[in-house]
Amino acid sequence: MAYDEVSVDGPRPDRAGTDAVNIDTGLTADQVAERVAAGQTNDVPDRASRSVRDIVRANVFTRINAILGVLLVIVLATGSIIDGMFGLLIFANSGIGIIQEIRAKRTLDKLAIVSQSKPSVRRDGAAAALAPREVVIDDIIELGAGDQIVVDGVVVAGAALDVDESLLTGEADPVSKNVGDQVLSGSFVSSGSGAYRATEVGGEAYAAKLAEEASKFSLVHSELRSGIDKILKFITYLMIPAGLLIIYNQLFSSGESIRPALNGMVAALVPMVPEGLVLMTSIAFAVGVIRLGQRQCLVQELPAIEGLARVDVVCADKTGTLTENGMRLAEIRCSAEEDRADVESALAALAASDPRPNASILAVEEALPDAPDWGATTATAPFSSAKKWSGQSYGDHGNWLLGAPDILLDPDSEMARHAERAGATGLRVLLLGSSDVPVDSESAPGVVTPRALLILEQRVRPDARGTLEYFAEQKVTVKVISGDNAVSVGAVAGSLGLPGGDEPVDARDLPGDREELADEVESATTFGRVRPDQKRAMVGALQSRGHTVAMTGDGVNDVLALKDADIGVSMGSGSPATRAVAQIVLLDNKFATLPYVVGEGRRVIGNIERVSNLFLTKTVYSVLLAFLVGLSGVMSQLLGSEPVPYPFLPRHVTIAAWFTIGIPAFILSLAPNNERARSGFVPRVMRLAIPSGVIIGVMTFVSYLLAYAGPEQTEVQKTQAGTTALITLIMIALWVLAVVARPYTWWKLVLLGGSVAGYLVLFAVPMTREFFKLDPTNVGATTSALVCGLIGVVLVEIGWWVTGRLHGEHRRLFAAPDDLPGVH
Repeated sequence: MAYDEVSVDGPRPDRAGTDAVNIDTGLTADQVAERVAAGQTNDVPDRASRSVRDIVRANVFTRINAILGVLLVIVLATGSIIDGMFGLLIFANSGIGIIQEIRAKRTLDKLAIVSQSKPSVRRDGAAAALAPREVVIDDIIELGAGDQIVVDGVVVAGAALDVDESLLTGEADPVSKNVGDQVLSGSFVSSGSGAYRATEVGGEAYAAKLAEEASKFSLVHSELRSGIDKILKFITYLMIPAGLLIIYNQLFSSGESIRPALNGMVAALVPMVPEGLVLMTSIAFAVGVIRLGQRQCLVQELPAIEGLARVDVVCADKTGTLTENGMRLAEIRCSAEEDRADVESALAALAASDPRPNASILAVEEALPDAPDWGATTATAPFSSAKKWSGQSYGDHGNWLLGAPDILLDPDSEMARHAERAGATGLRVLLLGSSDVPVDSESAPGVVTPRALLILEQRVRPDARGTLEYFAEQKVTVKVISGDNAVSVGAVAGSLGLPGGDEPVDARDLPGDREELADEVESATTFGRVRPDQKRAMVGALQSRGHTVAMTGDGVNDVLALKDADIGVSMGSGSPATRAVAQIVLLDNKFATLPYVVGEGRRVIGNIERVSNLFLTKTVYSVLLAFLVGLSGVMSQLLGSEPVPYPFLPRHVTIAAWFTIGIPAFILSLAPNNERARSGFVPRVMRLAIPSGVIIGVMTFVSYLLAYAGPEQTEVQKTQAGTTALITLIMIALWVLAVVARPYTWWKLVLLGGSVAGYLVLFAVPMTREFFKLDPTNVGATTSALVCGLIGVVLVEIGWWVTGRLHGEHRRLFAAPDDLPGVH
């Protein structure tokens, strides 16, 4: 390999050591030790990984915990420890959240180590793969196509070295780098090879500075999180007037002593707080990360799990996705059989001279391991996706090219027709040719003389057909976008039953206009001879038509498209650059893992939507009940009558949430859900939660008024009135749970039956009735509670159907086929 080389400049005054660095051998062990001792290492924070301290702080010091903590202190101050049971929510919220997030962090950290790209660093005369944080100032780092540049530096050797800086500058065209040119961390090698000396490491490197700036606003947009934030703000605005009203009613106008007045105030305020909503969201995301981690899937950005639930188009490469990575050289078809010895020598030389062989070159090297002694190359042209060929010049031994037949050959030639026929069977076909000019000449490839066709076999992944069938069932369109010959790509896609696979499109014929391109990309499914910039344009064209696009890839030619896609998915065996820009890395290199990833995303967002309905219904009826009780107090003062105290104790609102929200919400949040998510999370949740909450609040208040015996009521009558209201509330809340749980499966029926049984036990067993101050023995009051509850159930059902008919939501939200919770 012909490299240009220069001496390294003398050491800077602030560097450890005084001796220069040898480019060929790199730093010595002593020089490395000096730099480590001086702190000149690439010690940068791990990407997207929070410390345990941050996780604990984020889960303990929350707004919801603060509100519940203040209310707990108030209740405990009255001496009613039992009524402080809701305080356990503080420990439950914090504890469960911390445990799940730490589990997710450990999963991510382990996978991140596996996925981490390791630069090849020369030390003591040998090149070794090191973790990026082990690089020190003045290290000599080798480069090849697809390698990430991990620290800033200066090129010290290069052979047709082109660097893609689009991730830093937005400029799509690769930049040619010569000896002495600067390279910046965060860029990657698009073609060629070389080496550079590290000049800036750690926080001083360009990419580290960018990351520090970006960290202030680097969270990927999440409709789910932003929607929940909107809901919490809305609830806060409702809680302030409702809270002030109930505080005034309980403390100043109810006429009750301080202890029952404070207990009533706390009982009214506690259920307004959607304490489990944020917790369930965190758990759903964390469990998603852990589940995907068990399938060797690294989620580099949490919102990517949510984004996968919205994907309706998957753009996949052929090689490494539908087919396995490895290839086998099945046949060499020489243009003249007497040239076979020269052809095999040239192929062996090309394979031996390539410092970073791709799958095709590796197949050649495996078949022809004995390279001729042709000496060093006199010129090199590395492969690039744009030109579709590579080459080496060997002086008197000629200029040899290896590339796509339809690029290098006259399409009307006999050999081109042979290549087309072989490609139509799904085989990969390359042309070996000789040129009349050196391969690095401006006129290259020049006049190409075809010498042989290489027939390479690629095995179709055994699970590829099942994966495509899954996406078809889920109404997700798969488009195969490959740089290979269109006929060959179509043959593979067609053999797997992909609709439109037998009608491949040659990307060289695609229109340049964005609208025309979008029409073409939407209508076809299989594309060949696609350039990297075209892949990016095709992703953008699909997005312009409202599609949510996931892009899978493993090569350096996929980087730009991966970066622009809504969700970028890289194979674990892909180039370091593709793994760096992807939000999700499939470490097992299996396309068949993607359905599980998509399914996990749908489970997360679909079930959080279900659970949100429950928590927000509780908040709405709590706020409304507080308003009604508070307004009754104001009206009683104006009319000179006795005010109505709040019907519940804090222990009542605690048990009201046990089997209508708490336990069911936890189970539902982990259940399977296969429906693709759509935008409009907040309006959909509100359309069920607000009507249901209003019905529960109004019917509970009516039930309470019917049982309320007036200001002269005894303690027994007061307990009976509160029990009456609680029965009505629980009946309607259980029906809301039944609506949210649809469609029914056996385990959901068990869940609903268990919730009903739980409340029957609480109301029937003398010990629990005494403990929770429940008294359903007044037949008249209990009957009125049941009647009010039945009316509420009917109204909730009517409201749900009306909303479903008007907005077409009930089938989509609640008619997804489910299985056992947690089973995919």
